[in-house]
Amino acid sequence: MSNNFVKAEITVSGLVQGVGFRYFVYSKAQNLGLTGYTKNMFSGEVYTVVEGEKYLVDELIDYIKIGPSRSHVRKHSVNWLEYKNEFNLFEIKY
Repeated sequence: MSNNFVKAEITVSGLVQGVGFRYFVYSKAQNLGLTGYTKNMFSGEVYTVVEGEKYLVDELIDYIKIGPSRSHVRKHSVNWLEYKNEFNLFEIKY
């Protein structure tokens, strides 16, 4: 397997809950063929864990920084981790 595969934890804050943000992330991740999950946090943030080829994960991150039209991303953070191939699909966690 190529070492171009990565895992990232992405956290966004701002107006990101109640605006379709998780579905927005889910749709893009599915389209890119990435695996992992996205979920709302009690803090009001949206947390996403994603695995895949680095250039595709980078594309998802760029997309997440913009967010859906009704959202407003104030801050984002990315924590890069070792790729472990631990997911089979991308899902929304509740």
